[in-house]
Amino acid sequence: MRLALQAGKTQPDESRPAKICAKARTESGPFAWFKAAQENALANPPAGPEGLRMNLFSARRSRALILLLLGLGASAPSPLPAQDKAAPAARYQPGVRTRDGIGKYYFGREIAHYMTHFAAPWLDRPERDQEERPDLVLKALALKPGDVVADLGCGTGYFSWRMAQAVGAKGVVYGVEIQPEMLDLLATKMKARGVTNVVGVLGTTTDPKLPKPVDLVIMVDVYHEFDHPWEMIDAICRRLKPGGRIVFVEYRGEDPEVPIKPLHKMTEAQVRKEMANQPLEHVETVRTLPRQHLIIFRKKPDP
Repeated sequence: MRLALQAGKTQPDESRPAKICAKARTESGPFAWFKAAQENALANPPAGPEGLRMNLFSARRSRALILLLLGLGASAPSPLPAQDKAAPAARYQPGVRTRDGIGKYYFGREIAHYMTHFAAPWLDRPERDQEERPDLVLKALALKPGDVVADLGCGTGYFSWRMAQAVGAKGVVYGVEIQPEMLDLLATKMKARGVTNVVGVLGTTTDPKLPKPVDLVIMVDVYHEFDHPWEMIDAICRRLKPGGRIVFVEYRGEDPEVPIKPLHKMTEAQVRKEMANQPLEHVETVRTLPRQHLIIFRKKPDP
């Protein structure tokens, strides 16, 4: 979800946090603790020649153990998801990494960088009401009192509190985020509004970790940033009630006049293509919003 650069306007620079996160990932891994332990031992040796001999022996032993484990890992087959026979690596393709993408492609689409909590103020910009017309979104959702809803990538709760009003005291809205900082902002906003039926949930990049089955999952300007879209939608489908709905609200990729960066827009055709390998059926596409389309799918009945 990114606003395109326009004359006289700027936007938060999110590249630095993204680069820091990428660097952190390259330095992590299943054997990172061996390296850390080895470096710590060499940096803080026991006193005297005996301590130095002990550390040199420990370093050689750690390296040997790492090589042994790497060899074992290379020979062990990776488990495949029970609901997908294709190898996970085959779902995605590496490619040219553009400025706003991650160099990972799904059905020919480069996945976009996700928005960090540093850009959270943009989610509550005053002009958003006119740009995205949340009143029309709520009308299209047709929520009922008592519904259980998940707002994936809820941010500061711009849509969460509105849906909480629609489902009433007997309903609940799960505000799902992968950044604890966003959940802190969500809690602060909901407390300020006196909203008590929005529950923050810390998910992962492959699973929203929904506490219970839901009637509806909505993703507003979010899906295009999922770095594991197949796994995430698969996990969502498993937590949908029979006949439950998934709703995508995305800036229209077909419209060059929509002032959003290309990787942060999606065409209806692309969304439908990516959902074709999931247990979903297209219900309708709502085109009444100024800049976005609202694409609704329903969970297919079990065979």
